[in-house]
Amino acid sequence: MAQDEIIRKPLLTAATINKAVQKVEIKEIVFKPLQKTGLHLHPCPVVGYIAEGTCKFQVKGGPLQTLKAGDAFYEPANTEMLHFDNASAIEPLKFICFYLMDEEKEVIKMLD
Repeated sequence: MAQDEIIRKPLLTAATINKAVQKVEIKEIVFKPLQKTGLHLHPCPVVGYIAEGTCKFQVKGGPLQTLKAGDAFYEPANTEMLHFDNASAIEPLKFICFYLMDEEKEVIKMLD
């Protein structure tokens, strides 16, 4: 009996320049319809993916993007995040974040 092929779909490659990673914190985050994070940054690089819903996503200096379920994202360390918002007025947004931590004590710093 032939074994089914395992499919490995590339989602994202993120360069974390000279970053020592001592631990990874993984968090599932859920936003209510139209809920916004607000202006913030992370002291460590963050990679993740959208599990459900749609997200308005913008790193300072980058374009405003709409991410949907299955899309991956990267938030560079110490870089302002202008948007990480639920784009839907009806549906919740669920996403998974992987915080690549070294000596950091917190995973997010609010700026507004």
